[in-house]
Amino acid sequence: MPVFYTPIPQNLRVGLAHASSSVFINNRTRDSGDLREHSVEDEVCSEVSSNLPLQMLLYFNMFFFPFWWISEVVMLDLKFSMLPGYYQCLMVTGMVLISLFEVLRVYLGYVGNLKEKVPELAGFWLISFLFQLPILLFFLSDEGLMILPLERAVHSLYLAFLLGEVCASFVALRVMTRKLALQFHLRQFGLHATDTLSVFGARSVLPLLPVRDIQPQ
Repeated sequence: MPVFYTPIPQNLRVGLAHASSSVFINNRTRDSGDLREHSVEDEVCSEVSSNLPLQMLLYFNMFFFPFWWISEVVMLDLKFSMLPGYYQCLMVTGMVLISLFEVLRVYLGYVGNLKEKVPELAGFWLISFLFQLPILLFFLSDEGLMILPLERAVHSLYLAFLLGEVCASFVALRVMTRKLALQFHLRQFGLHATDTLSVFGARSVLPLLPVRDIQPQ
């Protein structure tokens, strides 16, 4: 299975990581805070938020799309001369848009789901819901396009992929955003705990005996 990476320069990624760590992450050693708090934060951070059904749908969709594209081009070539001029323009424009958006959509879905990146996964959901779905519904429902049986079959299967991916990506986005919010609150709680300790000087509340009152046994 191919793994995709975000095309961001390495120096920019390092700078962003350093800036975000200095703002949001409380860097402390294990003996300077509560180990229980660290264990809770580590447990939250180690939880996998990637959605397996979404990844499976993207994997099979990547192999199905070339078959859908070839079938659509063949059917369009057969009926192109019998379509009115405005339908010819709409069909060609729709095919070009779907082809361009599909490459970007699958890339964003892979990166957002595998690497648990909310912006990329949100872009995948928006492209699927606002662009691919309306165009495909137009191809499948407008009888003026002279829909052929093969077209209806491949469009229906592609529509099933799109609907499943929209629902699965919505669930994955909810899980990832809740995880990020929980991590943020845990880190904020750690910062407040550190400030409290610094105010009180991290001193014990138990009374201490003076050195002169301590007699050797």
